[in-house]
Amino acid sequence: MGKNKIAKWAELETFPNVIQPEVSSNPAEHKVKGNWHRLIFGNPNPITLELACGKGEYTAGMAEMYPDRNFIGIDIKGARMWKGAKTVNEKQLKNAAFLRTRIEFLNLYFAEDEVDEIWITFPDPHVARRNSNKRLTCPWFLNMYRGIMKHNGIVHLKTDNEDLFNYTRTIALKNGLEIISETVNLYSDKAILENDPLYSIRTYYEEMFINQGLTIKYISFRLDRNKIIKEDAGQNKIR
Repeated sequence: MGKNKIAKWAELETFPNVIQPEVSSNPAEHKVKGNWHRLIFGNPNPITLELACGKGEYTAGMAEMYPDRNFIGIDIKGARMWKGAKTVNEKQLKNAAFLRTRIEFLNLYFAEDEVDEIWITFPDPHVARRNSNKRLTCPWFLNMYRGIMKHNGIVHLKTDNEDLFNYTRTIALKNGLEIISETVNLYSDKAILENDPLYSIRTYYEEMFINQGLTIKYISFRLDRNKIIKEDAGQNKIR
């Protein structure tokens, strides 16, 4: 393990905006569950999550752009998260926080109706059939999100992977979820870009993909609390 990574982990421990529960094979509910507004933010403003946040560019960028909302970046890799957490700490953005945990444990940290929006930015597409249940837009994850989000809360996906985009779109359509916006080339779609400056935030990986000549796909949809999300037959394998 590199000294730089160890140093970043140690510095994370000093940031007041970072929550790092002890790693356990059988984790318990955390005290922040149902208490983010009271214990962490000190306000009743809406909460947006950035899942698999990587370096946390979206969390930091959104917090700076929208001071009347709260943002939480979530990832298991602390050395990556360090950059966003450090930025938020240096800029004293009180409406941003970071949580170091696995995405499958979200229900241990968030209560029903606690989350308003979810951003999934450039996740691993898990193209192999055996990994279909690891995609962050698969029914298992979407049903878990339903348990912590407000009714008709919004889920956003940005990806360079066309097949993951198509898979997610199909899941939304087959389950009757309202698609708010979609494009297969975000930065050529002025109608979407001009609607909200938020779409102009670019992550480390996004810049890398753009430099490789890849187009960025985007889709957002509402997650109906009353609909159990099901996998469409034949759709569990990305082409």
